[in-house]
Amino acid sequence: MKKNTYSAEAKELLDKMTLQEKIGQLNQKLYGFGIYERNGEEISFSQEFEDEVEKYGGLGTLYGLYRADPWSQKNYENGLYGENAVKAYNKMQEYVLEHSRLHIPALLSTECPHGHQALDSYLLPVNLNMGATFNTELIHSAYSVCGKQLRQMGVDLALISLLDVVRDPRWGRSEECFSEDPYLCSKMAEQIVKAVQDEGVSVVAKHFAAQGECTGGINASAARIGERELREIHLPAMKACADAGVDGVMAAYNEIDGVFCHANRHLLTDILRDEMGFEGVVMADGCAIDQLNVVTGDCVHSAAAALRAGVDIGLWDEAYGRLEEALEKGYITEEDIDRAVLRVLELKIKRGLFDNPLLDENQKPEDYSYEKYPQALQIARESVVLLENRNDILPLSKETGKIAVIGPNADAVYNQLGDYSPQVKRENCSTVLDGVRSYLGDKAVYARGCGVFDGTQEELEEAVKLAEQSDITILVLGGSSSRFGEVSFDANGAAISEHGVSMDCGEGVDTAELSLPAVQRELAEKIFATGSKVITVIIGGRAYALDEVAEKSDALLYGFYPGMQGGKAIAEILFGEVNPSGRLPVSLPRCTGQLPVYYNYKNSYRSMHYYNIPDGAAYTFGYGKSYTNFEYEDISFGKKDVAIEELHKNGIQVEMSIKNIGEQDGYAVPLVYIAGEQGSVVRRAKELKGFQKIWLKKGESKKVSIFLPSEAFAVWNSEMKFTVEPGRVQIILEEMGQTVGSETLNLF
Repeated sequence: MKKNTYSAEAKELLDKMTLQEKIGQLNQKLYGFGIYERNGEEISFSQEFEDEVEKYGGLGTLYGLYRADPWSQKNYENGLYGENAVKAYNKMQEYVLEHSRLHIPALLSTECPHGHQALDSYLLPVNLNMGATFNTELIHSAYSVCGKQLRQMGVDLALISLLDVVRDPRWGRSEECFSEDPYLCSKMAEQIVKAVQDEGVSVVAKHFAAQGECTGGINASAARIGERELREIHLPAMKACADAGVDGVMAAYNEIDGVFCHANRHLLTDILRDEMGFEGVVMADGCAIDQLNVVTGDCVHSAAAALRAGVDIGLWDEAYGRLEEALEKGYITEEDIDRAVLRVLELKIKRGLFDNPLLDENQKPEDYSYEKYPQALQIARESVVLLENRNDILPLSKETGKIAVIGPNADAVYNQLGDYSPQVKRENCSTVLDGVRSYLGDKAVYARGCGVFDGTQEELEEAVKLAEQSDITILVLGGSSSRFGEVSFDANGAAISEHGVSMDCGEGVDTAELSLPAVQRELAEKIFATGSKVITVIIGGRAYALDEVAEKSDALLYGFYPGMQGGKAIAEILFGEVNPSGRLPVSLPRCTGQLPVYYNYKNSYRSMHYYNIPDGAAYTFGYGKSYTNFEYEDISFGKKDVAIEELHKNGIQVEMSIKNIGEQDGYAVPLVYIAGEQGSVVRRAKELKGFQKIWLKKGESKKVSIFLPSEAFAVWNSEMKFTVEPGRVQIILEEMGQTVGSETLNLF
């Protein structure tokens, strides 16, 4: 356990500050995209911005200066990018410094769930895609590029979705999760923190905690779990971030067992700071402190509850503007305020804002194209999951006859980007249609067939006719989290679900049904009936129940939201230029009523067993095919009998030799699980504890070792102590969802 030690510089500043100046450092009231107007190259600031600076004698943190999307109503015509972004930042910071008695600069925070939500940003596929790669090195490299761009734009705080674990795919924010598995989530989160902060930008990891455990899949609803489930599933990613030195954490909207996260001192102080050693700032989510009013009764009490719990910085709320009133009424002490202010000041010092508050306007903005930085495209390539390849219909030949590309997501750029995406330039994007035509030219014909939710009889008939005339149909179905449609917004930027909304996923867009929309199922049925060979591609932000679509497709690929160049990546896989290597980061259910469908269920019950459907998920976590095959030999799990003391000292080495015995170069993805068979608490069916991604040329063999530390075998026991218990535990080695080796260890 670490305790904050504050610098002399921060303490000296604090001693000089008035109460109002202190409170100003804890407020993040402004929508940054709303404080300016750009006319040509001329930038002017709003009266609201000037009033806020005057009120508090400065500015603590400014949110989203560069945000550009339908909610912000900023685009290439009126938003900030390139040189005008730098000028706007400097103008903002100069105004704050000029009107701050102590010349305290402002922090700039920005949304970065899959790259920066800004114009000309380096945009990545969504988190589910990143999880599907099982390639932590690639994710580190991609976020290093993001961090570099953020630093050049003056961003101090990157708000990144790192902590959510999807446990109910009905949740609209499933796409912001890496996986249903806590270990995979923690490994991805750790690398992103290191990558971005090594570039000089602080990460604010969100959302803390258990937001993915939402009741009924409803956003921000209660997490009806106990502390053991919290610790086993939802805290490992935060622990990984804390160990990586993350500078910030954002509290989650939900409550856990009746206590809102924003008012949960046990969570934000006892666990986060005292147990995990976190020393950074805790930021509120948008308007979340005001939402405490349903418990506290008013904003004054809500402000006090959040501050006492450990929230340092508000976000768009009224409550933190009333901290002075809370102090006057004795709900908080000035010491409570000072503690939070010191954390904010320390972060400003760490970011070097006092030494270099302005950006160099003479530095030409760098080109962040995918040609120069191909990591985003590589994530797309490595994240596409091949679920079915009946009769080896894939890969396709360029000599294949006429191909029909059909479906609502075949040529819809924004449908493949995911939520929290900015406006993009069409010429920088590739849809599935674009990708296929790059191989076949005019031999690839296109019809939309229907939209995500709607369609006309004429569209349907056109699609069916093209399929009938084609040798192969590429059917691109799925969903959309695009805000560029019939969408209205709440005060916190979440979409408000209404009749006719164009989204089926994203923040605020939860669903009661996991089947594809009816109009898409009808399209698929008509296409299957034509007799054309059908390759189905799913683009969407959650785990769908694919039922007959999966059964009747000759090939089936799951692409999640593969990003701006996702169509290129999918086409490369279809035509064999890239060997598919994605593995499912989430299990796909057979139907909605089967939930929960995650693989790591408790052994106290038969998971997903119903009399009227087959057991188990339709496609389970870790599953995914390749165009090649791998042979595992010389598998060793070490000794069968291991003393716990020895385990703590040496861990377990799982060793193997992997050979590519197929006809194409490709990635092997060995996954190592454990399954505890004895102990003081109910164990899970199995739990991922190690993985690697290994490139093997045709005929090549490599020796691979995956290390399992003693912590991999530890449990939160009946006394809520994290310890290794004696008893039997099975180690399981899998590839493509199939067991290739296992051993039962006896721990004593």
